[in-house]
Amino acid sequence: MSGKSEVYLFGQILGTHSFLLKDGFLKPDEYSEIGEKYFLPGGETGTAATVLDSLGVSVKMDGTWIGTEVAPMLKDFYMGKKVDLSLLYYMEDDPGVMDYVVIADLVRSPMGRFQTLFSSGKRWWNIPKESDIAGCKAAGIDPFFGEETLKAAEICHNLEIPYVTIDSRHDSVLHKNAAINVVSKECTSQHYSGMPAEEIMKLMQEETEGLTIITQGAGDMLYARRGEEIHRMSPFKVEVRSTLGAGDTFKAGCVYGLLHGMNDEDLVRFASACSAVAISRFPLPLNPPGLDEVKSLTDN
Repeated sequence: MSGKSEVYLFGQILGTHSFLLKDGFLKPDEYSEIGEKYFLPGGETGTAATVLDSLGVSVKMDGTWIGTEVAPMLKDFYMGKKVDLSLLYYMEDDPGVMDYVVIADLVRSPMGRFQTLFSSGKRWWNIPKESDIAGCKAAGIDPFFGEETLKAAEICHNLEIPYVTIDSRHDSVLHKNAAINVVSKECTSQHYSGMPAEEIMKLMQEETEGLTIITQGAGDMLYARRGEEIHRMSPFKVEVRSTLGAGDTFKAGCVYGLLHGMNDEDLVRFASACSAVAISRFPLPLNPPGLDEVKSLTDN
């Protein structure tokens, strides 16, 4: 693609092998029949890029290095789409980072080698550059890449480009300077075990001028800014086919809302509708939510 991108995304860009089982989740020592299997773009940033493109937004992706197996798949998948892959570093001697996800009913189990990769002491992702971010109108920054993550956030802050992040603690720089921080149930369970969501929100509110959203799966979402009362919103009810990519799609919806200047209530509702459409189908990359179907939910 050519021309300026509206959104800059920095984070995990993977090749995801997904397996949808026919008759329930895996059981020890029992055979399982695979109903569908795919090798498609994944990762928090990869999925968000796919969704934003489907919503009509041009995207520049940055982050994970790609290799001999992942790169051809990404290039084929995004050909003709508004997703710029030119920043991605190609490894000639490595297949690239991949994960494997088994899905059945409402259950999914991801597998990979991320603990090994992160403990290797080697960097396998890009260093953000101001020249790559300048000119974008909004950004999405995932919290996984240490100093490079903070550099991306610092560049955005200095250029006054608002960014969305995910699962960042209340005492982090990433949260402090974010326009939006989407905090998942997994994050609150890990970092704030035993604390009610309302108390976690109060911690979040005190540390930023931005919007904090706490998602709770099928439970009510909480959202608020500093000095505000805590607002609640129920997620849309749909028939769930797969929850793979639900959170990444919610993040993409937040980036879209930020880009288009939505107020907080409309933005949370739009992001929730994006996620609802996403979980009603499989595989998500081949069936991302479109703007018309998202609006058909939000307008009802």
